[in-house]
Amino acid sequence: MSQSEIAAVVEQLRANPLGGTLEEMRAQFDDMAAEVASDIEIKPVTANGVSCELHMPPGADADRVIMYVHGGGYVIGSLRSHRAMVAELARAANCRALAVDYRLAPENVYPAAVDDAIAAYNWLCSSGYTPEKIVIAGDSAGGGLTVGTLVGLKDAGHPLPAAGVCISPWVDLEATGQSYQTRNEIDPMVTYDLIKPMGETYVGPDGDLRAPTACPIHADLTGLPPLLIQVGSAEVLYSDSETLANNARAAGVEATLEEWPDMVHVWHLFFPALSEGRDAINRIGEFVKEKTT
Repeated sequence: MSQSEIAAVVEQLRANPLGGTLEEMRAQFDDMAAEVASDIEIKPVTANGVSCELHMPPGADADRVIMYVHGGGYVIGSLRSHRAMVAELARAANCRALAVDYRLAPENVYPAAVDDAIAAYNWLCSSGYTPEKIVIAGDSAGGGLTVGTLVGLKDAGHPLPAAGVCISPWVDLEATGQSYQTRNEIDPMVTYDLIKPMGETYVGPDGDLRAPTACPIHADLTGLPPLLIQVGSAEVLYSDSETLANNARAAGVEATLEEWPDMVHVWHLFFPALSEGRDAINRIGEFVKEKTT
């Protein structure tokens, strides 16, 4: 690991903390995005009414696909903020990727995001992709949405994909885990005070913070496909990953929990300057290949 690389990322994050109005936070998060590699073809598509982008790396297997749901606490984040990272995930897995532009809160509260993700997945299944060739993946809130989507698909009797990938997942909307306190000072990107109101915004004033497809630590995970969970050691959300992995294993689900030393929240986003970001993306690529070929 290059200590200078992660130190530079931490310095950048501490110098530019998320803040301001919702519109300013959305713009700030989008502006953090890396440049997309020029050899990745990206095609806008509409999946059962949901705006998406199909990423097609050169020479990729057109029969396999990652369906990606971005992070941002369900209130920020976009196709733009994660476009470069999704493109590299598709390259690492040698497959296509469908990035889902699900509806955000507070304009559209839960279960809008889950409904959109399920609609996009069903579109993939109706467009020639078989479930055993699909992996659902996401980071932060998108990691929670990944699990929520799997639970929603299971409960509705839909065929499940080959696997799920959760990057720094947020699966506890009430923020009850120990790491929200013990790691609050070392996380340069996420704090308890930042994320706690996002859960309340997501479910709305009359919503249930423990709804199983919104807050998957309260869901029955029995029957879900294998999960790969990656989390950095310097994350406020560390407890979420531990709890998710423990709950999944208790339900008989194959769950691989990877702790990446000294890494920050969704360090994959910083892959152009962070070797561990590239390594983690490549590890996900290996997992996707293993589960879909």
